[in-house]
Amino acid sequence: MEDPRALIAREPMHYRQVIAIAIATALNALDGFDVLSISFAAPGIAKDWGIDRAALGLVLSMELFGMGIGAFVLGSLADRIGRRPTLLACLVIMAVGMALASTASGVTVLSVYRLFTGLGIGGMLAATNAVVAECSNARRRNLTVAIMAGGYPIGAIVGGSIASFLLGSTGRWEAVFEFGSIATACFIPLVLWLVPETMAFLLHKRPAGALEKINRTLVLQNRAPIGQLPPAEPVKEKASLAALFAPGMASVTIMLTATYFFHMLTFYFLVKWIPKIVVDLGFAPALAGGVLVWGNVGGAIGSVTVSLLSQKMGIRPVVVAAMIMGAVAVAVFGQGAVTLGYLSAIACVACFFTNGATAGLYAVIAQSYPASLRAGGTGLVIGIGRAGAALGPILAGLLFTAGWSLSPVAIALGCGTLVGGVILALIRYRETAIA
Repeated sequence: MEDPRALIAREPMHYRQVIAIAIATALNALDGFDVLSISFAAPGIAKDWGIDRAALGLVLSMELFGMGIGAFVLGSLADRIGRRPTLLACLVIMAVGMALASTASGVTVLSVYRLFTGLGIGGMLAATNAVVAECSNARRRNLTVAIMAGGYPIGAIVGGSIASFLLGSTGRWEAVFEFGSIATACFIPLVLWLVPETMAFLLHKRPAGALEKINRTLVLQNRAPIGQLPPAEPVKEKASLAALFAPGMASVTIMLTATYFFHMLTFYFLVKWIPKIVVDLGFAPALAGGVLVWGNVGGAIGSVTVSLLSQKMGIRPVVVAAMIMGAVAVAVFGQGAVTLGYLSAIACVACFFTNGATAGLYAVIAQSYPASLRAGGTGLVIGIGRAGAALGPILAGLLFTAGWSLSPVAIALGCGTLVGGVILALIRYRETAIA
């Protein structure tokens, strides 16, 4: 009797596997909109409440703090109770958090609501990364994980275009969060219907009813059911924090976390501050949202480009090159421009490299951990790394408030992804089978 995991790894993907991956990609797109919703709303919030750049930088970062906590806590939970229930829990948290944000009347309350929303966003990212890796065959795994990561800028493009329309037609920043809450809630029945628990998780944890659930999935994929579960392999890793820092894993975990931390510092400075920077250069808030949309167009193309290149060469050199080029592009964006078209073009190029690098990093993370540690390892790397994501917008706000101009701020924060690229080039890891 062949292990179903070996079957999934070897054979072409059934359309139901493709659907599960597509749903996970759409969930990452939802994450993309939910994270950047505060960026689209930021100019209106600053105007209505009269807050300065330092306070705005803190508000822009609050869900990133939540994402760090959520990625670690809920990512580890996905290794204990399953990928599917974790996805559903995260969707509920995100829908409620977005709805509450639309009712906020001050900085403190909005910050708390965004922190809560971030818990769901962070957990979602860790769980979807595991779902895609475990639903893909070996040949297409890097491709599908990179495509999943590409959902993030797609969500920002589609959601950002809708947000710009809502801001222009209603003049209410609250409408952005109301739309996000409704869109998030709509995904709950889709996950219930179309995303089964992964066989890799069921075979590793062997919960009650595991054989029936595995056979149900196999039959739906037009594959023969199995009579019994294959023999359990000796458990070498436990889904615990200590296992992530055990001999052979500690250096990988530490260096991946540092890579992600420094890259996120640069990436989120860019995407969180684009609308406010453009408004400060004299353009209307609705037009500023359009620049961020173009940035995410570049990000989506970058993700696809990285995923295609990963089929021809190793994923790591592609990511390292993208991070170096991203640092240069962010510095160029910081030189400012007099036309909206030029700002949009540079934002597009900068996000092409930085989001392409992010997509590739998720593939590196997924192949660096076995199934027993995959969601937890991803959660830890993303969770601690998100501190860099939160630090980027806050640091920028403090530097702006201290009198720094855009150019030195962009150069300083652009160095984050450069440092991350150097660290990634030094990591020594052995690719792990998705089992």
